[in-house]
Amino acid sequence: MLDQTSRYANLNLKEEDLIAGGKHILTAYKMRPKPGFFDYVGTAAHFCAESSTGTNVQTVTTDDFTKGLDAICYAVDEENELMKIAYPIDLFDRNITDGRAMVVSLMTCMVGNNQAMGDVEYAKLLDFYVPPNFLRLFDGPSMGIRDMWRILGRDLDNGGMVVGTIIKPKLGLRPKPFADACYQLWLGGDFIKNDEPQGNQVYAPMRESIPLIVDAMKRAMDDTGQAKIFSANITADDPAEMIARGEYVLEQFGSLAENVALLVDGFVGGCGMVTTARRNFPSQFLHYHRAGHGMVTGEESNRGYSALVHMKWARMSGASGIHTGTMGFGKMEGYNSDTVLSEMLIKDSVMGTYFHQEWERMKPTAPIISGGMNALRLPGFFDNLGHCNVIQTSGGGALGHKDGIASGATSLRQAFMAWQEGVDLVEYAKEHEELRGAFESFSEDADNIFEGWREKLGVHK
Repeated sequence: MLDQTSRYANLNLKEEDLIAGGKHILTAYKMRPKPGFFDYVGTAAHFCAESSTGTNVQTVTTDDFTKGLDAICYAVDEENELMKIAYPIDLFDRNITDGRAMVVSLMTCMVGNNQAMGDVEYAKLLDFYVPPNFLRLFDGPSMGIRDMWRILGRDLDNGGMVVGTIIKPKLGLRPKPFADACYQLWLGGDFIKNDEPQGNQVYAPMRESIPLIVDAMKRAMDDTGQAKIFSANITADDPAEMIARGEYVLEQFGSLAENVALLVDGFVGGCGMVTTARRNFPSQFLHYHRAGHGMVTGEESNRGYSALVHMKWARMSGASGIHTGTMGFGKMEGYNSDTVLSEMLIKDSVMGTYFHQEWERMKPTAPIISGGMNALRLPGFFDNLGHCNVIQTSGGGALGHKDGIASGATSLRQAFMAWQEGVDLVEYAKEHEELRGAFESFSEDADNIFEGWREKLGVHK
């Protein structure tokens, strides 16, 4: 194989100089060469070539200008399978309409053909750094959780958890049963989302479902005196179909349009879907669902990219909120250390796994918590996260309450309030019937988390 080390590797470059120069995106990969390829730096150099301006042979079209666009490996730690690569920002594509940058171009170079190279056993993008002059060319969010707090009448700096649910079963309900479930949840909660497979199925067409959901929202708002929010799935293969769905939803909600978020399946649909929604509906909260991401971001995977990388791309693309997992406290895989995912979404200056990123006041992206959460699991989650400024969507955690959906939603709100007030959850449950019901409904969790709760609450079954 062609030795490309002299062109695509320079271990004398210093990271601080590259950052100060502001002309490169810096990346960190976990990489292992295939057996038989013992030159780690040489393999890294070939990886750089494939990721930027080169191939596996010399080409007659290369000139000195082209070499200025080379990706360069500037650091390796072979023992820990780590390589760092600097990508010139001029390498990446720009819009012809407005000169803005695009996440799809970053993905094409950084996790494109290099994922199937013959001399690489595996390579996974772990973290990256974007210089400020390039970061500001990305859209970023147009709406955020503060806009949602404003609608809900909350404090704009520390509005706390938005109480939400996912109507279950995620598929199979016809329009009226679905809308009836929405009404019941809204009696105790704030936010309902379509589950990610829901859209315009033949048994529940949008043109029948959405008007009933609008009516349910109006009735719930009248009955509670509180604002409510619905997240409508507009995911589709065709951008024109997505726009048509979004426009229909907003038309039906009419004067309640600010109470609508638009959901897109950003992982399976791609960042182009996110940008389509971001640019066509800039006044709506853009709800990024990441179903499927685990195939590449999971800890078990040595290819693709990490969940942290995914979070950064989502914020750059303009997601108002993205699912971040439950950090080991719900049913989906996750780790306590996943707090860095939330921090990267909401903070303006934050240290990632390998790089410190300054977001320069780009709007934050709200963490959306879902996957096996109920009222009993929330305090531990908040303790680990350090705050409760999230959108939380429980399916079974609300719909599985023994006294019904409204009580399930109320129990979630009570758990959040107890944590905010610093009150032990069992003690709070003594004076709050719905939270007490959550202990009885999810007794296995209660036994595991709150030793002695049965005696304290007088429950003996």
